[in-house]
Amino acid sequence: MHFTISDFLLDLVQNSVEAGASRIELEVHEDDHEIRVSIADNGKGMDAATQKRVVDPFYTDGTKHRHRKVGLGIPFLIHALEQAGGTYSLVSAPGEGTTLGFSFPAGHLDTPPMGDLSGLFLAILCFDGDYELVIRRSHTGRSVNYELTRGELREVLGDFTDAGALILARQFLESQEA
Repeated sequence: MHFTISDFLLDLVQNSVEAGASRIELEVHEDDHEIRVSIADNGKGMDAATQKRVVDPFYTDGTKHRHRKVGLGIPFLIHALEQAGGTYSLVSAPGEGTTLGFSFPAGHLDTPPMGDLSGLFLAILCFDGDYELVIRRSHTGRSVNYELTRGELREVLGDFTDAGALILARQFLESQEA
């Protein structure tokens, strides 16, 4: 179930990795008025018919999870956005990739909490695969503004399968949010 914005982002970035993207850019911005997110990838992309179908909770392409008969990530996100008066956009083309953007009003009662961004960022950095992940994070109210890449972190910390590297990565991510 998706209880936080971080839950949605985990699912959506996993979609990009599973779509064969070699580059994924995640931007998360907060200010007094809105929470704005963009996920852009250069994965396999979708044609117009598929874009219409991904909003249906009973649609799945059947290739990522062969036994799964539903695809709930985007439909759950759209439902949450509708409840809170948010917006979303989906732009995709076969062979070019996909960009999904959405925004929630910051003060709305039905806007989900952000969740554990440091934990989210660590989890998506550790997805299996050969991809570059660029994370851009800003929060104007807390003067948070940083950019990091998976490649740079791996170069400094080593493989994310090492417990020591994971601890250092988590500490670094938490320090960026502080």
